[in-house]
Amino acid sequence: MTPSATQFPAADREQWQRLVAGVLAKSGKQGLDGVAAEAALSTRLDDGLTVLPLYTAGEALPEPGPPGFAPYVRGTRPQGAVLDGWDIRQHHADPDPRRTNEAVLADLENGVTSVWLEVGERGPAIDALPTVLDGVFLDLAAVVLDAGADFREAAHRLFALYDERGLPAGSAGAGGNVGADPFGLQARTGSDAQTSELLRSAVELAVDNARDRPGIRTLMVDALVYHDAGATAAQELGSALATAVAYLRELTAAGLSVSAAAAQLEFRFAATADQFLTIAKLRAARLLWARVLQASGSTEAAGELRLHAVTSSVMMTERDPWVNMLRTTVACLAAGVGGAQSLTVLPFDAAIGLPDDFARRIARNTQSILLDESHLGRVVDPAGGSWYVEQLTRDVARAAWGWFQEIERAAGLREALASGLVAERIGAAWEKRGKDIARRREPILGVSEFPHLGEERLVRPAAPGPRGGGLPVVRRSDAFEELRARSDAQLAASGTRPRMALIGLGSEAVFSARSSFAANLFQAGGIETVLVPVPTKADSDAGFDAEALVKALADSGARVACLCSGDAVYAEQATAAAGVLREAGIGRVSLAGRPGEREEEYRAAGIDEFVYVGCDVLAALRAAYAEIGAS
Repeated sequence: MTPSATQFPAADREQWQRLVAGVLAKSGKQGLDGVAAEAALSTRLDDGLTVLPLYTAGEALPEPGPPGFAPYVRGTRPQGAVLDGWDIRQHHADPDPRRTNEAVLADLENGVTSVWLEVGERGPAIDALPTVLDGVFLDLAAVVLDAGADFREAAHRLFALYDERGLPAGSAGAGGNVGADPFGLQARTGSDAQTSELLRSAVELAVDNARDRPGIRTLMVDALVYHDAGATAAQELGSALATAVAYLRELTAAGLSVSAAAAQLEFRFAATADQFLTIAKLRAARLLWARVLQASGSTEAAGELRLHAVTSSVMMTERDPWVNMLRTTVACLAAGVGGAQSLTVLPFDAAIGLPDDFARRIARNTQSILLDESHLGRVVDPAGGSWYVEQLTRDVARAAWGWFQEIERAAGLREALASGLVAERIGAAWEKRGKDIARRREPILGVSEFPHLGEERLVRPAAPGPRGGGLPVVRRSDAFEELRARSDAQLAASGTRPRMALIGLGSEAVFSARSSFAANLFQAGGIETVLVPVPTKADSDAGFDAEALVKALADSGARVACLCSGDAVYAEQATAAAGVLREAGIGRVSLAGRPGEREEEYRAAGIDEFVYVGCDVLAALRAAYAEIGAS
């Protein structure tokens, strides 16, 4: 007879903690009690959040409510995306109106359901909208504009096009957005000279749209400007909430009800390859907005919240851009599970320039596959009920609310931007994250990990640059890719890349693990590595053939070197090998591995640094370049 689960004794958390402590003791972490053992397995996130190794039904969490009901954590519609999926929205910013029109038509004919158009200074001219949208069924495909400060002119041109096509004002453009975002523009440009005028214009347009074009929203609460500057999830959410509250105040002061004002807003957030954090962020956004509208006396209006998720540009890389397909797929999945109503997947070559047809095809097909083949939309809030996701949602929301309150105490978002508070806090968060990137605690596949120096670079037409002057635009891979560019420049100028000699001491079985590690590390900065196995020599005091080492160094053409072997061999040969390297003219000597108690001895012998898992890789690469003299 097969035993049932009820026949086994119930396990409690304390018992599990004791078992964890026992396992950790075997790995060298002695003396931990149960609580400390569990803490050792916890993961620290930004915003002071902690992910525990175990979540149970015993976690005291508020009831999230069913989908379609307040506080809308689980979605704004009871049916979720089961009936019609989500809106597949493709982004276009090619300044040539005819090329943009061809791309838009190709997208709409192959699964895209709405278009996001940059017009004006970062895309086709506003007057070219008829050309851009020629052949587009505007009664079927929603149009979302991004015209910066010229949103009113762009909106009127789009509305005129609707009228020219004979589309009823009450239904034309349903699901679209004019894209007005005065505070977002202030954040991007660093100037509030136009903010008051643009805000007044946006409010007037919103009042008109609420009356005459109820299917079109006017204001875009675009949190990408904060995410693109390096904001944490909570900072992105809190900044968006402060923006939305400021717009809500202006709209209600102009005579709109809270419900009508809320219906003029759409939120735009970034989706990253951290799938659970993205899911929690989008769920938290609904929770926070419901709280704001509850305080404003119109909780039901939160059911009209529209979320547009865009795969993160911060995570995109120029080098080995094919890996971006993996990143955007995970981000797309997370945004869909998190309940985004509209989703934009950036093409894999977006960090290089304007995407080509193939890249746009992959971007739209990523969503189509998740919807039509993986049936991702057929389950309403699939993450709901997970104790981990529910707790993470509440934690992110709590941290975001704290940042929102700090902005409000600073007299609102406009003043917080003008005073530098927002830039300072986001800058500090990015600096902290940058340290993790430099130490490869946040690895970047194809860039900081497993780089391919011989890759064939993709070439794309330059994309319009960001509206500069305000918050910076960052990417995780920037620092590593700057070093790769230096390597490319030297290759173009001299025919060779900067070189690092990897000195293999002892047998290959002993040095290969650390030589492979060192090769991966230095190649991440564009430094070509040359393996120099050193023959052993029993009758030598050093234990190796010094003459053979000197000759191999000369043949390598390297000016910097890294010793690679096991700790036991280091103890016998590292100091002598360092001396030989110095005498041979090597300007900088590294050692792969932690020095332990021998650090002082090794440094006295001429070893400059130690590279190991968790070391500052960028610092090691820059020091090598300083010695090599590559420009």
